[in-house]
Amino acid sequence: MQIDDLVKTVEGALEELKAKDVVRIDVRELTGVTDYMIIASGGSNRQVSALADNVIEKAKAAGCRPLGVEGKDSGEWVLVDLGDIVVHIMQPATRQFYDLERLWQSAESRRAQQQQPTAE
Repeated sequence: MQIDDLVKTVEGALEELKAKDVVRIDVRELTGVTDYMIIASGGSNRQVSALADNVIEKAKAAGCRPLGVEGKDSGEWVLVDLGDIVVHIMQPATRQFYDLERLWQSAESRRAQQQQPTAE
């Protein structure tokens, strides 16, 4: 499966169950661990778990078996590792506390600034 198709599958699975504030971050230039991080919020433990289940189900149906799933028992923060994509589904308070978007996007901004040629 092409990564663009898998991204669409994951985002569709999240939208289907009304995930909030879905963000895709391209981390290919920042890490060799994964290509994209997709971060979404669910309003309760039950919704976070249901969103993770839907992502897993849709990914499997598309031919991509998860490499790992963490945090499903608590429903506070579930990580679904699809290899090229790591999906973080969190409750809003957890998402705000860890602020992964700022962490990864500021790293992306710093890297872009370092790659710009300096005027001499």
